[in-house]
Amino acid sequence: MSGTFVGMPEFPPPTHLAFPEAARNAVRDTTLRGNLRHATHTIRAKRAKAVAELSDWAELREAGKRIKDHTLRHLDRYLEQVEESVTAAGGTVHWAADAAEANRIVTQLVKETGESEVVKVKSMATQEIGLNEALEAEGIRAYETDLAELIVQLGKDRPSHILVPAIHRNRGEIREIFTREMSEWGRPAPEGLTDTPAELAEAARLHLREKFLRARVGVSGANFVVAETGTLVVVESEGNGRMCLTLPETLISVVGIEKIVPTWQDLEVFLQTLPRSSTAERMNPYTSTWTGTTDGDGPRAFHLVLLDNGRSDTLADEVGRQALRCIRCSACLNVCPVYERAGGHAYGSVYPGPIGAILSPQLRGTQSAIDASLPFASSLCGACYEVCPVAIDIPEVLVHLRERVVEGGRVTREGNTVVLRPAKGHAAERAAMRAARWAFSRPGALRAGQRIASRTRRLHPRTLPGPGRAWGATRDLPPVPAEPFRDWWQRTRGGDGGKGAAE
Repeated sequence: MSGTFVGMPEFPPPTHLAFPEAARNAVRDTTLRGNLRHATHTIRAKRAKAVAELSDWAELREAGKRIKDHTLRHLDRYLEQVEESVTAAGGTVHWAADAAEANRIVTQLVKETGESEVVKVKSMATQEIGLNEALEAEGIRAYETDLAELIVQLGKDRPSHILVPAIHRNRGEIREIFTREMSEWGRPAPEGLTDTPAELAEAARLHLREKFLRARVGVSGANFVVAETGTLVVVESEGNGRMCLTLPETLISVVGIEKIVPTWQDLEVFLQTLPRSSTAERMNPYTSTWTGTTDGDGPRAFHLVLLDNGRSDTLADEVGRQALRCIRCSACLNVCPVYERAGGHAYGSVYPGPIGAILSPQLRGTQSAIDASLPFASSLCGACYEVCPVAIDIPEVLVHLRERVVEGGRVTREGNTVVLRPAKGHAAERAAMRAARWAFSRPGALRAGQRIASRTRRLHPRTLPGPGRAWGATRDLPPVPAEPFRDWWQRTRGGDGGKGAAE
């Protein structure tokens, strides 16, 4: 699986598999497909029931969209307000332009404490920048404490889902991982461990408890940052986050700059929509908030690392910027027919599924094979847009990014305007689209072409030759009618002035 993962640094190695190849390998794994099908169908059914309880869901969805759009339009002002609020509350704010800078900041902060290990709250941002690997390179061990993240870490694996990183594993596989690996990371799994959920959860609890009590440094992300007070918010279901956020002496939070909401009143909207869209709960069992530091309560030192890593470039794209509304609920993954069959690893990113297909190519650029292929990893069915709690029009952004890959053009990278060359492998597609544009803009040529196609239809192949084989391998070409529509219309309606169509 590591062969398809490229992480989120800006220049991923160019040798990793493009999505079609990675997906082709994944769909052959019947166990993986079974695990995904069961999990995604269960989660989305529960979500639909939870959402149906709210008569004003559509209004909440629209409110979330507007709050996010307003914040993104005025992000410069709100970022400065966050820094002022966090500093006033006793915290320290650091600015990281990219993954490398964020990793340097966090590593140095941990070293200054004299500690060689940290406990972590589940965090997409730290996965995005490859923080665990950066810490390990400096002799610092990071322990994941979320149950699913623990499974992934012990299994030397990669997350495959935003909400449930180990969704590709079943209970039997988890038991084997715990039995084989726990002893190398700390407390071993109990003797005779079975694959019942209660026993697996208890084994994880016992394994992690000693780490919570020993750790002096905690690392987290945040679901939201409230600008008016500098408050950070983490929502979770297990309680491990609460332990990591309160017990250590030093807390370091790495947060993407798009996670800001202006006020507590704005936060109220998302605390209704996020749990229903993610875990299908009315509210999260644990909602932890912290504002700076307080004597005698919680960590003595708090550091906030505000991460850009391609977000400002994404913000510069008028169509693509809506991806920054994402609140990481994963609802789009659970309804996506492509994700359900291919799984998360095929996307080559910590952000899999439909949201990953539009977010990763914007954060990293489309120069690599995997990022150039991600906008095409969709059927454009629109199910992702229908369930998104902040109304991100993912199909619109996918088409927008496909155009960027095929045609090239101006984009913003590292704050500078650059001109992308058209991607290789799309020459035939570009030629076909140009020919179609020429024909559709000339009615006479289009009419002649339709007549020729109808009269030669018996000679047409059932599948496309040459570059079209990739499309035709699983599809038959639609048959050409015996008579073009224009000729049929003229023959059947041409003498009545067009009235027949309205009758």
